[in-house]
Amino acid sequence: MIGLSKLYCGSVEPADVLRYGSGRLPSHLLQFSADKKPVVVWNCTRRCNLRCVHCYSRSANRQYPGEMTTQQAFALLDDLAAFGTPVVLFSGGEPLLREDLLELAGRAIQLGMRAVLSTNGTLIDRKTADRLRQVGLGYVGVSLDGMREVNDSFRGAGGAFDLALAGIRNCRQAGIKVGLRFTICNRNAADVGDIMSLLRDEDIPRVCFYHLVYTGRAATLMAEDLDHQATRRVVDLIIDRTAELHAMGLPKEVLTVDNHADGAYLYLRLLQENSPRAADALQLLRMNGGNSSGLGIGCVSWDGSVHADQFWRHVSFGNVTEKKFSEIWTDLSNPLMAKLKDKASHVKGRCATCRFLDVCAGNCRVRAEAVTGDLWAPDPACYLTDQEIAAELSQDT
Repeated sequence: MIGLSKLYCGSVEPADVLRYGSGRLPSHLLQFSADKKPVVVWNCTRRCNLRCVHCYSRSANRQYPGEMTTQQAFALLDDLAAFGTPVVLFSGGEPLLREDLLELAGRAIQLGMRAVLSTNGTLIDRKTADRLRQVGLGYVGVSLDGMREVNDSFRGAGGAFDLALAGIRNCRQAGIKVGLRFTICNRNAADVGDIMSLLRDEDIPRVCFYHLVYTGRAATLMAEDLDHQATRRVVDLIIDRTAELHAMGLPKEVLTVDNHADGAYLYLRLLQENSPRAADALQLLRMNGGNSSGLGIGCVSWDGSVHADQFWRHVSFGNVTEKKFSEIWTDLSNPLMAKLKDKASHVKGRCATCRFLDVCAGNCRVRAEAVTGDLWAPDPACYLTDQEIAAELSQDT
């Protein structure tokens, strides 16, 4: 994740400790410390009440076989807590369709981890929001991929936008921190400005803009991804609107996800603007370390399979119903797991010689593989020019 609001506006944000580290917490709780322990995305169910066109898990509204039992889930959470995992993100499918979700979230919290929820928001009525608050859920991220017409087209269901917005309002009323999740492509890029306005109008404190990753159903949307110039325009718009809200005294936590070129691009923009924040931004980006799949973030599927992140479903390193996550994650006898711990040493082409390699770590490996067939090839979604990545280093220090 690239914290645009933090880097561009200097905002102090709750997740800074995870992205940049802090001496106030022990190292095993810091995702980007030298002793990295992963934030774990747990797709606790594959079932979903919607059928989104870009779903990485290809979910549908049916029961899938092999879903982990409650007792198996407890064993996973016990191991994650002992391992030092700071955050468990309950995802799906639609996690609210799992009957024991609140019991599992409560267990994670009791064990000292932060529990957060990734949801389409359509099932969060007032009663559900109150129950989420009572269990102590730290955050709810609601997926909106455009305004009403565009979002409902993405979701494959009329009325999904209005139900999700009602869910957001119910979370706000219950006192739960809630944010938006938006995956950018050609069919919804024109709605980015309206989403920023929605943050202001609905008093929503956070938004994550995701770049498209070509896995699951999203593999069919590859041709709808933004070209490099369009990506630059959208990122500039997000930065501009973030700064505008900050100047109005309405600061929002704004992040981009799954394209670490955004960090280098923001730094270059700060340099061009002669901003005094440029050097600090570069330092924070280097502390963040770039793409953290297989290192600072991991994924467990509904059936217990362990992946480098939620987009790597074609590669499993083991199954937590047979072996502890902590053992799977630290088993470097798997050549790919070993390489993911040090991606910068294995990337090829322009990535290998890029001056921002310590900021990006080679960007999204799954996207590179989807387009080229080579896991270590340059990420085709990197929109930085050859001149930008090869410029003299003297201005960075």
